[in-house]
Amino acid sequence: MIKIPSLTLLLQLVLLLFLTSTIQLVFAKGKDNVREACKVTRYPKLCFRSLAQFSNAAGTSPSKWARAGVSVTIGEVKHVLVYLARLKKIQGQIGGSRSRAALSDCIETSRDALDELHRSLGVLRKLSKNTFGTQMDDLNTWISAALTDQDTCLDGFQGQRVGKEIRLLKIKVIRSYYITSNALALVNKLATTGIGSIADP
Repeated sequence: MIKIPSLTLLLQLVLLLFLTSTIQLVFAKGKDNVREACKVTRYPKLCFRSLAQFSNAAGTSPSKWARAGVSVTIGEVKHVLVYLARLKKIQGQIGGSRSRAALSDCIETSRDALDELHRSLGVLRKLSKNTFGTQMDDLNTWISAALTDQDTCLDGFQGQRVGKEIRLLKIKVIRSYYITSNALALVNKLATTGIGSIADP
């Protein structure tokens, strides 16, 4: 004889199905948000992968996506600096005087980039309708400078025969450069969206 499930069990099953469907809808909506935000970037696939974690929190807010982009970029530059610190300890093993000089320059320019990105994030956290235009100009200047700093880091190794350590450094810096470029695109999107976009909760 087949037993009919109790009412409690049926309710639990219905609730479970409802929660599962809701989670799937939220996740799908989040993916739509990040995909839409990343449309303005030069490297949308990298943008999607690096910013997917902010999908639901940022929603459709240009200011939140700009903050997320700069925050992720800061993390990438920090990773580069950690690797540079490791290379600094073994610099005598990775090349001649030109490579050592290029390494020192790269450390300096990466620190400059990090400083400029921190300043940018500080502005994005305190956007004001009264100074919005000036803030956008400052952001464009600082993030563009961070891009230049990373490019300068790579230039120092041009024309040199380098080992695996420097090749890996180049890969890390290029990734950081691409993510910085994406952050700048998100900031520019915020600038074109206008003052009203900073009123988002």
